[in-house]
Amino acid sequence: MSTPTDRPATWFVTGASRGLGLELVAQLLERGERVAATTRSTERLLSALGDRADTARLLPLAVDLTDEAAVRRAVEQAAAHFGALDVVVNNAGYGFLAAVEETGDREVRAMLDVQVVGVWNVLRAALPILRRQRGGHIVNVSSVLGLTAVPGWALYCAGKFALEGLSEALAAEVADFGIGVTIVEPGYFRTAFLSQDSIALPAEPLADYPAIRRMTADHLKLQGGQLGDPVRGAAAIIDRVAAGEGPLRQLLGSDAHAYATAKVEALRAEVEAAAQTAPATDFPAS
Repeated sequence: MSTPTDRPATWFVTGASRGLGLELVAQLLERGERVAATTRSTERLLSALGDRADTARLLPLAVDLTDEAAVRRAVEQAAAHFGALDVVVNNAGYGFLAAVEETGDREVRAMLDVQVVGVWNVLRAALPILRRQRGGHIVNVSSVLGLTAVPGWALYCAGKFALEGLSEALAAEVADFGIGVTIVEPGYFRTAFLSQDSIALPAEPLADYPAIRRMTADHLKLQGGQLGDPVRGAAAIIDRVAAGEGPLRQLLGSDAHAYATAKVEALRAEVEAAAQTAPATDFPAS
């Protein structure tokens, strides 16, 4: 389903106060769309937007995405305020750099609460509305690290891998209702994602993982030099939704494409190598 042509579209965007989410909100407002934007701090969102866009069509909402009742109220408020709900963007998330052994229980639960449970809360609230109107579009912002994993990013990858599986199943479930699904898989974008006040680090790092400490230092140095342009990234997401057609996945960035290509080639080699051995566990033919 493409966005409406006879009226402004209504977008519900989570994680809207920084990064791709903020750029997405700004561009949507500049295009004259209507936006309900969730954040933990509406003041931070409004300050970040500044005078870049007219906020008359913005509904800022302070929401804890892990609170199912609060999320439901926010979605219902957005639909009632604008009289419609057309596009839902699950964008909230943050990075975490640590070895598996260094990752504590509280850190695991906090990450998955945002990247998986929070998304599920939004979907449960929005899908009844989209089903009733027989149309809409859901955009789940994953990462190329939802396709491939690298050392030090295990917890972040775990959340994004889960989001990928959820999104694939969802796309098949809601297709008959005219609801489209897009999984966005960015590479490294020049946002604050890798800044020291944004990315989370282990509370008790272990000296046994010097390679991960070096990788962490390298990533912090990368801040400000990432390949991805958030302005172009947000525009690509909007254009994909407006077109109403395209593949399930939307890779953003040449680095993302390179990572994804390497994963596909490695996976293909492993699958082909198992062609003779996999059937060995089947019941013998009668």
